[in-house]
Amino acid sequence: MPPWGAALALLLAALALLALRLRRPSRRAVGARTRPGARSEDHGEVDGGGPAGQLSDGREPLPGGCRLICKPSALAQCLLRALRRSAALEPGPLPWLSGPHLQTLCHFVLPVGPGSELAREYLQLADDGLVALDWVVGPGARGRRATNAGGLPAVLLVIPNAWGRLTRNVLDLCLLALERGYYPVIFHRRGHHGCPLVSPRLQPFGDPSDLKEAITYIRFRHPAAPLFAVSEGSGSALLLSYLGECGSSSYVTGAACISPVLRCREWFEAGLPWPYERGFLLHQKIALSRYATALEDTVDTGKLFRSRSLREFEETLFCHTKSFPISWDTYWDHNDPLRDVDEAAVPVLCICSADDPVCGPPSHFLPTELFHSNPYFFLLLSRHGGHCGFLRQEPLPAWSHDVILEYFRALTDFFRTEERMKGLSKRRASFLAGRRRWGTLPKREVSPSSSLEEIFSWKRSYTR
Repeated sequence: MPPWGAALALLLAALALLALRLRRPSRRAVGARTRPGARSEDHGEVDGGGPAGQLSDGREPLPGGCRLICKPSALAQCLLRALRRSAALEPGPLPWLSGPHLQTLCHFVLPVGPGSELAREYLQLADDGLVALDWVVGPGARGRRATNAGGLPAVLLVIPNAWGRLTRNVLDLCLLALERGYYPVIFHRRGHHGCPLVSPRLQPFGDPSDLKEAITYIRFRHPAAPLFAVSEGSGSALLLSYLGECGSSSYVTGAACISPVLRCREWFEAGLPWPYERGFLLHQKIALSRYATALEDTVDTGKLFRSRSLREFEETLFCHTKSFPISWDTYWDHNDPLRDVDEAAVPVLCICSADDPVCGPPSHFLPTELFHSNPYFFLLLSRHGGHCGFLRQEPLPAWSHDVILEYFRALTDFFRTEERMKGLSKRRASFLAGRRRWGTLPKREVSPSSSLEEIFSWKRSYTR
């Protein structure tokens, strides 16, 4: 760990002591507006005015007090069956780990453990910029099993948070995926995690152009392997923007977001609790300080490093540029991760916690209408977990990791079944057409405009 990293860890640890003293808004005050007789959150139900109480329709109870919120469909039923069988949802966190601040700070502050073997590639982009791809090659590659019927390991693309910090949970997910037969690769933006900034251009919050080129390269390198994607926290804006812009032409088979920031503009404008705001802001300033000279011609670096909030930092870096300044409204018109969400055609599982101290209460940061109306989006809402925490007793990894890999397995099995059913329907249609030509079938009046889909009922769609 570099010297500034140790200093940052010490500072965040000190802030943790203060953060643990912070109190969320009193549940009694919130519960005073609920209906009489509502049961408390501690008894397995959520108050009508509590963190998740406003999520009324489309909720499916699961082990561990979790709920699946989605639009009913064949795929939703398949996912619900997989989650009900999941052992990862059964054990709750230890009492001393159930606090949201502790779970969050353990995720961000604890150093990355040893044992990960990474093979780095630098990918030169169309504008001569560089992004980095860290392929996780060990340990755990021995004896791993294939994740699809073709025998080829599926590629798992992992997108860290937008601040560029590689957390231990990200590496734990990669190591677990490697053991279960995936080929994990971590995407690093320009200037993040040791990736050189060779041009004075950074990647905006929700601009997926660099990610598109990286995924195209991964597809070129592994053309026959399925591609799954996972994003962490604020990094989810990049993944959701990519899925919305690419639509049905995306190379991704399935995606998952851990504690995603979905209403990003409101999140920036409202601000975070001050320990997290100061910690994330300090990390970004330290990471960009090495490029201060290179950025002088593009932004006002003096104002940038004097920023006192994440919004001010983001606005100075991407809106108040010297060459092409834009307004805050225009910036979010181009970077809101949900701007093209209706075009997304890939199943996305969002794992969120009702006690997330970084995103806030679900009634504020979760666009529940998205999950109720869009058949591709699924929300797994837990009562505890903090922000990207979801911790379990050591040495077990975060339970969200197991759920994500089980979700990808369920997707693979579901799509395989759908393809088999389509093959059977095509063969049956061909057989029936041949018999009609031979005149061996009983006569049946069929209008010329009617189709096989109108006559037979076996054709399936996972969005129905």
